[in-house]
Amino acid sequence: MGLLALGTPLDWSEAKKAAPQVREWGIEQLLATWRRARGKERDALLWGDEIEYLVVCYDDAARKVKLSLRQADILAALAGDEKLLREGGGVEDVHRGPIQEGDTAPVFHPEFGRFMLEATPGKPWGIGFKDLLDVEPNMKRRRIIAKEHMARTEYPITLTTFPRLGRNDCTTPSYPVSGEKLRSQFLPDEIANPHIRFPTLAANIRARRGRKVEINVPVFRDENTTWPFKDPTVNYNLHKWPEDDDVRNGAAKNNHIYMDAMAFGMGSCCLQITFQAKNIEEGRKMYDQLSPLGPILLALTAATPIYKGFLADTDVRWNQISRAVDDRTAEELGEKPLKNDRWRIPKSRYASNSTYISNDQNLRREYMDPSLVVDEKLKQRLLDGGMDELLATHFAHLFIRDPIVVFAEDLKVLDLDKVDHFENLQSTNWQHMRFKPPPPGIDIGWRVEFRPMEIQITDFENAAFSIFIVLITRAILSFDLNFYIPIVRVSENMETAHVRDAVNTQKFYFRKNPFSSRSGTTSAEGHSGTSTPAADSRPASPLGAVEDEYDLMTVDEIINGQQSGSDGFPGLIPLVENYLNSMNVDVETRCGLAIYLDLIRRRANGSLWTAAKWIRHFVSSHPDYKKDSAVSDEIQYDLVKAAEEVTRHEGRNGLASEMLGKRS
Repeated sequence: MGLLALGTPLDWSEAKKAAPQVREWGIEQLLATWRRARGKERDALLWGDEIEYLVVCYDDAARKVKLSLRQADILAALAGDEKLLREGGGVEDVHRGPIQEGDTAPVFHPEFGRFMLEATPGKPWGIGFKDLLDVEPNMKRRRIIAKEHMARTEYPITLTTFPRLGRNDCTTPSYPVSGEKLRSQFLPDEIANPHIRFPTLAANIRARRGRKVEINVPVFRDENTTWPFKDPTVNYNLHKWPEDDDVRNGAAKNNHIYMDAMAFGMGSCCLQITFQAKNIEEGRKMYDQLSPLGPILLALTAATPIYKGFLADTDVRWNQISRAVDDRTAEELGEKPLKNDRWRIPKSRYASNSTYISNDQNLRREYMDPSLVVDEKLKQRLLDGGMDELLATHFAHLFIRDPIVVFAEDLKVLDLDKVDHFENLQSTNWQHMRFKPPPPGIDIGWRVEFRPMEIQITDFENAAFSIFIVLITRAILSFDLNFYIPIVRVSENMETAHVRDAVNTQKFYFRKNPFSSRSGTTSAEGHSGTSTPAADSRPASPLGAVEDEYDLMTVDEIINGQQSGSDGFPGLIPLVENYLNSMNVDVETRCGLAIYLDLIRRRANGSLWTAAKWIRHFVSSHPDYKKDSAVSDEIQYDLVKAAEEVTRHEGRNGLASEMLGKRS
């Protein structure tokens, strides 16, 4: 999460009037950054990870576990820890600013939910291979430090969602379900971080949309599940707010778990990786080539099979967050003819990517989204300011959105030494990849954020996936790999990743030959030549149909390679191993990295379970489970306790070996 600005927020009626000004000023700030930083160079890649925790509180006597809303107290305790402060860590705030390279202790950040914490390393990671082996110990240290600043009954757990979030008495302290900002049937306003940005964001999304957000997750149908399933927690008789009519107008769908507030999405935890590129061209290449990998890693990290006390028929969080912040009006959704709005918009502002941005000779016109919505006026301003066609299209697409939180103080003077208006739009376009220009006044380069992965239960798993993505970026750049497929296929893959046990049951569109290029063929054994930036007009497409370049593959085939003949896809892990071979990594380090790659390999081939599968098995095997899709307080207590035990032991003594394997 970025820095939290302070100011006087406008309600939606006023923010809507200011939206054109914010967009235009945001574009001017972007152009100022473009002029200032387009030639910026860095000698080496730096990267960082973000871990998000749920803070839970146990009542062992009653065999209950609740979400602790003591985020502010915990952050205050961390901020007052003199030892952490001497090491350069602690808590990020609006005065301290971004983390500097000299820091060593981890830094903790607030998140949307008052039951959440985010932790990052105190300084960026380098590309040194031995540094990669420090990631897991660092993640363990973060969790230990967080726990040391909590109450005895509290614990920082890395589950994506709290299983019974939205059910009675699920937080401590407990609050009545009411509040003007969320207007939820299930959650009090107090569940959100009280910083003015968060309640304003929730209220203005609801106001812009003209109704509450509508989150319907298909319920898992078990032997005794009432069918058709009608969410028993929904109250159709409420009349406190106008939005209470939503459920009477069909918002709560049969055979679905219904949720109605931003906290059901933004209260989810994830694992995010940010890379600093050597320069803008390297950053653009990483953005494009990592985009098709997003759905694959989403499926591999699947960890979200429960919502609001019910087993879902999906395994990942992505679409639920997408719906939780979907501010599109009925016109933009295509439910009514366009009259007051400018466009029909195919996706929520939290969605998969819709653009490629690299000046790569391998990028064909046919890969682009033919239905992409772009603000042509703002695009022309970017072109006039010297930005190239691809990048101008990317940002002009992001800027079709309205700013949701606008501070009155920011509307007085346009400051081109700031990026507040640009970030207002950039930071509320939550796509599965994010391209981040260098912030002014700080020695930080062009960055790419990889956002789709679910948080994992253990630090071992989170380290493994972080290291794997880092090594993939190195292989991409070293071997000039080409993973391009049509961007609409990437979007389809994101939907496929939601299917229950998608790792073992589904196929995903993926490029067959990662070495193919317009200038010839290269291989992982010997890279022959470098790519040259293409003209803005894009060169003519090569002969052959785009559809022949990709195929449907299992996750196992994508990660471990196709075994049927030499022309099959080589596999991401073999590509990484070839890269490590080319770098002459020492045996000790190689063995250390192999442990993490083996987890990915076995997760992909199905010999190790995803967290979602482990959680489902735990619930279905619990003596209190009635095979009716319902997850009781008793089951939740035992599940969270088990997750804590797994976190502490990580496969040792055979605990959760189905998910982690056996570690010595």
